[in-house]
Amino acid sequence: MLSAGGATAAGPLIRASDDVPVDIPRVPAREAAERELSDPRYHENDPNLLERALDRFWDWVGGVFEGAAGAGIGGTAGLVVIFLVVIALFAALWWRLGRPQRTPGPTDSLFDAGPRSAAEHRTAAEEHAAAARWNQAVQERMRAIVRSLEERAMLAPRPGRTADEAAAEAGRSLPPHADELRAAARAFDDITYGGRTGDRQWYERLRDLDLELERAKPQLPEAAQGAAS
Repeated sequence: MLSAGGATAAGPLIRASDDVPVDIPRVPAREAAERELSDPRYHENDPNLLERALDRFWDWVGGVFEGAAGAGIGGTAGLVVIFLVVIALFAALWWRLGRPQRTPGPTDSLFDAGPRSAAEHRTAAEEHAAAARWNQAVQERMRAIVRSLEERAMLAPRPGRTADEAAAEAGRSLPPHADELRAAARAFDDITYGGRTGDRQWYERLRDLDLELERAKPQLPEAAQGAAS
């Protein structure tokens, strides 16, 4: 029979055994911590990609300022140096990436004015070419090509048609010229929407295509050819 004192002495021994820490191996512990930290709740307030990019940019600008200060450049001279560095950076990006191109949207139709004949578009194209206005010359020649195909019933007239759509539709009935039609449409889009500059070479290429298409005959689908024979 244990005395009151004995019971009191046994109590701390039991509690001490319950408080022994569990030794978790290092690798499972690290993996458990990584799983816990990957919970999206911990990242709800993290900066997005744009914010991180801006932070890095301003860190870079701060570093440039600190470098200028460390080199003994201050006042107006320091500001001029920073300004020139920023201009050089933007110029390098512009040269590397080029001017942003805009993809033609559903409202970017090939014809931006009232109905005109293919002959009228050709006349306008030649006038622009004679004045070395190559952008307008290329645009008018592409319009002449598409209007001519419509007048010859090789394309169904459709308001709002884009240059790419016209080239794709015409290429199906004129397979030998499909690649040149796509190239002409791409040149039209680059000049009209992408800020590119036309030149004599591109205009002459579209003019030659226009003349070739005047002599071209559409190829009937295989099913129609079998029925005709």
